[in-house]
Amino acid sequence: MKKPLPVGIDNFEKMRKDGYYYIDKTMLIKELLDLKGEVNLFTRPRRFGKTLNLSMLRYFFEDTGDAKRNAQNQTLFQGMKIMEAGESCTDQMGKYPVFELTLKSAKQEEYDTAYYMIQTALSTEFERHREVVERGRERLSQREYEQYAAIADGKAEEKAVRNALQLFCQCMRKITGRNTVILIDEYDVPLENAYFRGFYEKMVGFIRSLFEAALKTNQYLQFAVITGCLRISKESIFTGLNHLKIISILDRRYSEHFGFTESEVLQIMKHYGIESRFATIKEWYDGYMFGNTEVYNPWSVINFIYDVSADINAFPRPYWINTSSNDIIKDLVVRADRETKEQIETLLNGGTLDVQVHEEITYGDMRGNGENLWNFLYFTGYLTKESEYLKESSIFLRARIPNIEVKTIYQNTILNWTKAMIKKEDFHDLYRAMEEGNAKRMADILNGQLFRTISFYDSAENFYHGFLTGILSQSQDYLVRSNRESGNGRSDIMVKSPSLRGRSFILELKVSDTIDDLESGAEQALKQIYEKKYMEELRAEGYRNIDCYGVSFFRKDCEVRFG
Repeated sequence: MKKPLPVGIDNFEKMRKDGYYYIDKTMLIKELLDLKGEVNLFTRPRRFGKTLNLSMLRYFFEDTGDAKRNAQNQTLFQGMKIMEAGESCTDQMGKYPVFELTLKSAKQEEYDTAYYMIQTALSTEFERHREVVERGRERLSQREYEQYAAIADGKAEEKAVRNALQLFCQCMRKITGRNTVILIDEYDVPLENAYFRGFYEKMVGFIRSLFEAALKTNQYLQFAVITGCLRISKESIFTGLNHLKIISILDRRYSEHFGFTESEVLQIMKHYGIESRFATIKEWYDGYMFGNTEVYNPWSVINFIYDVSADINAFPRPYWINTSSNDIIKDLVVRADRETKEQIETLLNGGTLDVQVHEEITYGDMRGNGENLWNFLYFTGYLTKESEYLKESSIFLRARIPNIEVKTIYQNTILNWTKAMIKKEDFHDLYRAMEEGNAKRMADILNGQLFRTISFYDSAENFYHGFLTGILSQSQDYLVRSNRESGNGRSDIMVKSPSLRGRSFILELKVSDTIDDLESGAEQALKQIYEKKYMEELRAEGYRNIDCYGVSFFRKDCEVRFG
């Protein structure tokens, strides 16, 4: 019997107890123990298994204070690779207090609400260990106990909350005699959110205090693992943490523990008997390079396999696009100057971009220059490394868009931006030119719009069709009908007055292969209208005043013919 697919499951205990299909990533534990990093920051794109891996670490290392529960946690790892890694690893099972904190709930519209959500997450974890604290209460000072209780009850003042992690470690050491393992997930979510919401500096101050107290000079810390999408500057968040090890997607260590390798994808496809769809998965969801390891997007792979398990011919979809906002892409598109637009078009058409690596940046740097923004896109999974090279003591990437799924995120964002931009324009001149039969004026107006937009030519027909339909739809005096989707042999676009006595227009589009084919392309489009008698549909409706236009596009140029 096939195992259920873990769509959206990020709790290791639930994953194992309920029998979900699990790609064994437990050797992350061995690598952490072997490398002995005291504070480890893993930066990976969203939905690449960070939360599940932290949950796994919790169930492996945590001493719950209850022998039975500890034994239950150990059974979760039966049959896993870590159990064959030797006593140096297995002796660490169930040995430490573990504080597991996620900051993903801090994505809020204002600072006070974001702070409240972080305070609540801290309080929940304090409450989870309340039983241990009550049993060992006599080992704490009255002040320590009262501070612990205030945080657990959500009644502590902000200055006490800033010290919460350090206080927890101190209390656990006194009660259990062991140092604490700290696990912090999505540490940069409140920072990204605060940047786009306008309270970045205030949130940076709070997060810095929270981390400094727990990670900088905390003698009660065993080790810490922190995850996020971006490596926020050491100077702004991790001030003075000389023992911080940052493992980004450039690093060769730990490279196979987040995301699926190709062998793991083939393994899971074989389990579900859908190996025939491997080429589609590779084209849509592969393409990432972590260190020198080829990695697939695990969220999208699992969702696609879920769909294909029900229908072997299911179409691939951009599952990753709906897992979070795409504010960084929106910001890129909205603020793009002429050079940046050309760079985006190069990437969308399968090209590469040379980018100097800047790993220690802040959200405040993002708008400083284009190079910073390309770095953000690389470290968050919107670009990937094709190769890297050293130039004048600096690392450079040759970056590209990873796969079809990510390309659709760019394309959808650009289309939405294009529609919004078009809505702000006044196209009375275009309609006047259509009514007057002025094909040259129409071409000039459309060329001006093409110059300002961002084009992608691998889906050229759909792009130009959406572009022209969006512009024509701005008129209050005409109805626009797009026939592209119907596939019924009709003309591309019909524009008509609500009154049958009014004007109506037929526009047929062609995409030329070269700039030299523009004029002939427009003439062929016009000829097609008459050959296929596209006007008959409008005549059957009762329209008598019908004009026809052939429109040809090549990249940023267009030609219009009237007849």
